[in-house]
Amino acid sequence: MNKTPDILCIGSVLWDMIGRTASHMRVGSDVPGRIHRLPGGVAMNIAMTLVRFGLRPSRLSALGRAAEGDALAAEAARRGMEVDHIYRSDDLPTDIYMAIEGANGLIAAIADAHSLEQAGDKILRPLADGRLGSTEAPWTGLVALDGNLTTDLLAQIARSPLFARADLRVAPASPGKAERLLALMGHPTATLYVNLEEAGLLCHATFETSEAAARALVTRGAHRALVTDGGRAATVATSEAIFTQAPPEVLVTRVTGAGDTFMAAHIASEAEGMAPEAALARALTAAATYVSGDNPL
Repeated sequence: MNKTPDILCIGSVLWDMIGRTASHMRVGSDVPGRIHRLPGGVAMNIAMTLVRFGLRPSRLSALGRAAEGDALAAEAARRGMEVDHIYRSDDLPTDIYMAIEGANGLIAAIADAHSLEQAGDKILRPLADGRLGSTEAPWTGLVALDGNLTTDLLAQIARSPLFARADLRVAPASPGKAERLLALMGHPTATLYVNLEEAGLLCHATFETSEAAARALVTRGAHRALVTDGGRAATVATSEAIFTQAPPEVLVTRVTGAGDTFMAAHIASEAEGMAPEAALARALTAAATYVSGDNPL
């Protein structure tokens, strides 16, 4: 049986601690709700969705060797992900993300992803030592890359021969890390998946629509840009073409992980050979279904 993965998901593997309530919240609110612990991180969320679409993702990331790391690796494997290439550290803890969501959306979040940052290029060793590729025979397939990596490592990836033939799909971990993606802005195969706020940070501008933002990203050197805007229209742009579609209208019950679901669904759709407009429509539908709570990760 061919064990070569369909896609490499490079970035954060961590525990999500998500508190959700049906109440509207503000600073200082103390309300009843539910708290969940589940596998998370941008690259992990993408990988979990890719599995649902029938792809075989392999994870390149960092985990501690304590019980939390063992449990997370086991859970990822149980959900259909290949975890043999994850860097396991004796010295670093497993990363954690904590978020509070109310009826009025994401209230606050903290990402403790320092272990991934400290592991640095150790997580890329399988791409150089022959397990997944080498300088002479680099990986030629899909790569989902998240912005939890350091600016230096993203810059290294942008110029590395190990990624010279890869189909890079890139997303920031959060608006606060969006500018890290500037290192990949001119990469000849990179597709940037960003929301309207993140596009503005990359372009040092304010945009009213996803179309304006996508055009600006391509003008600044992006090979291809996909810009989402919550419940409003999303846009795909290259130097040759641009098109916009509105997502389905749904009742929003959660938001954490929606962008990752959108990105994974779009990647999977294109991997199946779907036309650009159909791939965008399918991704928007998948994200809308996710935020409505009908299709949990």
